[in-house]
Amino acid sequence: MLGAIIGDIAGSMYESKRYRIKTKNFPFFGKYCRFTDDTVCTIAVADILLHDLPPAETMQAWCRRYHGRGYGGMFRKWRDSDVPEPYDSYGNGAAMRVSPAAFLNRDDLEAALSASDKVTEITHNHPEGMKGARATTHAIWLAFQGKNPADIRRTITTEYDYDLTQTVDEIRSDYPPEYPPVFTPGFPGPVTCMGSVPQAITCALESVSYEDAVRNAISLGGDSDTLAAIAGPVAEALHGIPGDLIEQTKEQYLTDAQDILEVIEKMFQID
Repeated sequence: MLGAIIGDIAGSMYESKRYRIKTKNFPFFGKYCRFTDDTVCTIAVADILLHDLPPAETMQAWCRRYHGRGYGGMFRKWRDSDVPEPYDSYGNGAAMRVSPAAFLNRDDLEAALSASDKVTEITHNHPEGMKGARATTHAIWLAFQGKNPADIRRTITTEYDYDLTQTVDEIRSDYPPEYPPVFTPGFPGPVTCMGSVPQAITCALESVSYEDAVRNAISLGGDSDTLAAIAGPVAEALHGIPGDLIEQTKEQYLTDAQDILEVIEKMFQID
């Protein structure tokens, strides 16, 4: 789960078109980095699953507490609604927040996928949204089982019909995809599950370390914080995260978010 949070923070500065990059050579924590909605939603999911809390109400409470963290327009309407209903989304927000489902159910794949469904269907109930969250959960879970990248790639391709044949360099060359001139339902744009999950998983599977995976994701030049928040927990399960990077994250970016730190510490106790 920390893999998602650190990835979110590292990628946050580079999400803006002004700072988007196509290289892996950049300051890992840039001048304008901060935690975004990806972190808040991930913590909300952890809280929901750790304490068996009502999913929609708990997600709303966390996101209302942390306003101004880059929430999408439809999600903001849902967050502020008195009667929150799922809105058939297949945005990549389904995948960036779901890592606790795998981390808390490492011995039971079906439980992990069920937890993924539970926290996804409250907003991203489109089949592609549900699939993106499940695929991310499954990839993390497989990494925890000690499966190698080739095995993970094969399983995710077979189970979710995602194309994982491109290398990171090949993805980067024409990413993000250009939106068509008219709205096209199901178009794999850069903020959809279809246009983010396969690419982010590839960034993790092609990495040699946690930091390398996050750099891969950010270097694509797209929705960098979310790509890194999806790739990060897969890489965390594959490689682990250096302790100094964890401490730097807590001390530099989370000191004023004690409630977030409390959830992280609870996850570490279980870990």
